[in-house]
Amino acid sequence: MIRLWQRVGKVRAVAVLVLVAGLAGGLLIANRQTQHNATAEPVKAADAASLPRAGASSSAAPVSSDQASAQSKAQDAAAAAAAQAKAAEDAARKKKEEEASRSNTRSAGPPAYPAPASCAVYSGNRNIGCTELLAAGFGLDQMPCLDKLWTRESGWNPNAHNKSSGAHGIPQALPGSKMASYGANWETDARTQIKWGLNGYIKPRYKTPCGAWGHSQSTGWY
Repeated sequence: MIRLWQRVGKVRAVAVLVLVAGLAGGLLIANRQTQHNATAEPVKAADAASLPRAGASSSAAPVSSDQASAQSKAQDAAAAAAAQAKAAEDAARKKKEEEASRSNTRSAGPPAYPAPASCAVYSGNRNIGCTELLAAGFGLDQMPCLDKLWTRESGWNPNAHNKSSGAHGIPQALPGSKMASYGANWETDARTQIKWGLNGYIKPRYKTPCGAWGHSQSTGWY
């Protein structure tokens, strides 16, 4: 009988333990469910907040008149700055092209002219000019340029004098007294004037008579 009661006691104890364990497990599950629900609620609230409200427009808020005016002024200022930059660029390009054109004109010189067979084809002061041209180390191919240059300047007249500037003689030296280094008769002597014109002026300044003629063509003077 005692053993029977002992067994009954053991069975009750085991039942109590099972009951306690079940209660503990139920409380743990309930606690986890509560935490899950608490975490899910903010997410649902955030999702709900991200959804467009009923009747609300999906487009951006209308721009105010002040904002529209500011945007218009900014666009006008940007357009004006772009136009100014383009104008400056065009002006710089035009200037560069003009400089390149002048440089090409100076370097290329005048078109080639047929060289005379000899100085015998010329007479008077032109013949003197041709012989002095050769003596100065230039070739006959330079004589047509020299002829055109001094025909324009003085007509090969040793007495030609420009009253307004004071330029004198065949090469139109300015002042005429510069030619005195080649002879005391510089005022009237064609050969003295030609020597100075070739050796004292054209050669050091323009290298060749054609170089001087090219400059005269582009500027009107040499």
